[in-house]
Amino acid sequence: MLIVNVALPMPIDRTFYYLLPDNVAPVVGGRVRVPFGQRKVIGIVISIIEYSEKLTVDKDKLKYISEVIDNHSLFSKSLWRILNWAIRYYHYPTGIVLFHALPILLRKGKPAEIAPLWQWFATEKGHSTIPESLKLVPKQQQALLILMQGPVYCNQVKNLQLINPTLKALRNKGLCDMRLHKVNYSCEWRSQFCIKNKLLHCSLTTEQALAVDSIRSEDDRFSVWLLAGVTGSGKTEVYLNVLEHILAKGKQALVLVPEINLTPQTIVLFRNRFNAPVEVLHSELNANERLNVWLKAKQGECAIVIGTRSALFTSFAQLGMIIIDEEHDISYKQHEGWRYHARDLAVFLAKEENIPIVLGTATPSLETLYNVQQKKYRQLTLSKRAGKAKPTEQQLLDIKGLPLMHGLSAPLLDKMREHLQVDNQVMLFLNRRGFAPAMLCHECGWSAECKRCDHSYTLHQQQRKLLCHYCNSKRTLPHQCSKCGSTQLITIGWGTEQLETTLKNIFPEVPVTRIDRDTTKRKGTLENYLAKVQHGGAQILIGTKMLATGHHFPDVTLVSLLDVDGALFSSDFRAPEHFAQLYTQVAGRAGRAEKFGEVLLQTHHPEHPLLQTLLQHNGYMDYAKKTLKERSQAGLPPFTNHILFRANDHDNRQAGLFLDQLRQLLESSTLRDNSLWIIGPIPALVPKRGGRFRWKLLLSHPLRPQLQRLITESLPIINTLSQASKVKWSLDVDPIDC
Repeated sequence: MLIVNVALPMPIDRTFYYLLPDNVAPVVGGRVRVPFGQRKVIGIVISIIEYSEKLTVDKDKLKYISEVIDNHSLFSKSLWRILNWAIRYYHYPTGIVLFHALPILLRKGKPAEIAPLWQWFATEKGHSTIPESLKLVPKQQQALLILMQGPVYCNQVKNLQLINPTLKALRNKGLCDMRLHKVNYSCEWRSQFCIKNKLLHCSLTTEQALAVDSIRSEDDRFSVWLLAGVTGSGKTEVYLNVLEHILAKGKQALVLVPEINLTPQTIVLFRNRFNAPVEVLHSELNANERLNVWLKAKQGECAIVIGTRSALFTSFAQLGMIIIDEEHDISYKQHEGWRYHARDLAVFLAKEENIPIVLGTATPSLETLYNVQQKKYRQLTLSKRAGKAKPTEQQLLDIKGLPLMHGLSAPLLDKMREHLQVDNQVMLFLNRRGFAPAMLCHECGWSAECKRCDHSYTLHQQQRKLLCHYCNSKRTLPHQCSKCGSTQLITIGWGTEQLETTLKNIFPEVPVTRIDRDTTKRKGTLENYLAKVQHGGAQILIGTKMLATGHHFPDVTLVSLLDVDGALFSSDFRAPEHFAQLYTQVAGRAGRAEKFGEVLLQTHHPEHPLLQTLLQHNGYMDYAKKTLKERSQAGLPPFTNHILFRANDHDNRQAGLFLDQLRQLLESSTLRDNSLWIIGPIPALVPKRGGRFRWKLLLSHPLRPQLQRLITESLPIINTLSQASKVKWSLDVDPIDC
């Protein structure tokens, strides 16, 4: 008797067995619909096995599969293997991991086929209508003119600044209508592949040519390349040249970028270069768009997929190369739920596919540099900026004792005037959005705090709201103190919104552009901002971290970091590394073309060793080498391996007790040795969030397999602890934050 092992999308560490009805043939990696309690749910087949008495299941209690949805596996063989490896490595429920790797429509049971698209089109009457006859309804006139040029897909309506009521009004007049259009894609791009525009094929520098030749020489087998290039050194040009060779073989490529805001400019570069279908995958696409891209990649109908972290789980017909741009970025680490690291899984996937993977960055992570030292990865260096770009002049601006105008010192303002007067652009970096990070009463000292997080609300002046940046709760802007009734409410500190207001007053004739999460919520807004910046002319850019990496602004000649002192004294041992990467990336936005660039860093601590190291020639790499030695001496990653248990509760009692029980369990394990280091339980760096108190327990061991064996042995027992049911707890393998 055959029975089927099925994983269900539930946060439980087990799978379920079902019987096979007659004339039904499910496949491993395919979906089935099965009864579960009083409902039917979708599951993924893990295995099909012969029933044996050794199985701890009673066959008389097994239910039958209700429906087989797929005749073929949804996962490529390599992707299936890494997902099953990841389940064991990250110790996360099988069903959650497998369903995480699927587009949302497939999770809901939709067919694994490209969905037809609805489109608006001008009818015969519409084509014969004179647009001027609609001059009294200009929106309808504009819409008809657009439709007369050709059909418009429903998902393009917003981009063309059309609205559905206008189109419906035209349809009521018989001037347009909707129809279902099934898009037929093909794999013909392989026979037609070529470089679209030879003029875009830049001549390579000596270092670029060496990097391209090295990667091409081994592009038919697994190898990991670290492409360590200073900002502006032309890493993208290396990517394009290497991919040209891969695509010419008829193979596909996956390009991962850390942030959504980097995909528009990247996809333009790739589409302008290659006569091949280039698709994009990120969270701003709707469900149908994501499914269509996923299916086109699986069927071999697209050549390149450019996407953020989750694009890693795309099934490819014939994957030939993986590129991880800005490999150091912490956005590649999932911070909630299944806490995987996309860069690490991508390396594993490349090994399974036996293909090369390129990790590109100006600021390599210490883990990647450690793997270079261990000769697991090979480093290619681009030490000079491409073209006629010159190294920037970097200097510290000691602001001790200087008056500050909303974070701006007088020397910085003078330097800004110098650059703006010659029609150049200035970029100011402040990684704090909103108007001000705190509001308090000038009379009694009361401060507006989020009671769910014990943290100050951030004032967002334009929205007239106070927002908590930890739990996203909000409240209306108060007019008086809730403690003493005073109306003397003042703000403390400054954010990008306040900085924008200040600079518009200081430089009324200069355009000021603020780019942060608040100003780029609407689709297409970021692209519009970047287009204005690329247009040139005197302009001031204000940005948070989303503006720090990857962007090319040829007219930006002055970059300043306004407030960095907090990162110099953080209790997180990774904070200096993250700051060093951020500073180097932000500084790299200046002087990227032929113009001379300057970088000013405002600080109260110009003598700090980290700042002194970074401002020296080859600053980041010198810092990284020094820090690796310190990490080795201190027994910190990447020389040791960490697993972090987190627990939270409502009363700040149960979580600590649970982790204390967990510590006793781990200390009593027969697998424990003298190299195991257990820290905690202690409160998290942010001890309260969303109304719950947070605690942590850290495990450290120099040998990863030994640490993994300890966790594998202990996990089945953890839920039997008396405190386990009273808290929410999670497990984070290779954590990067606490």
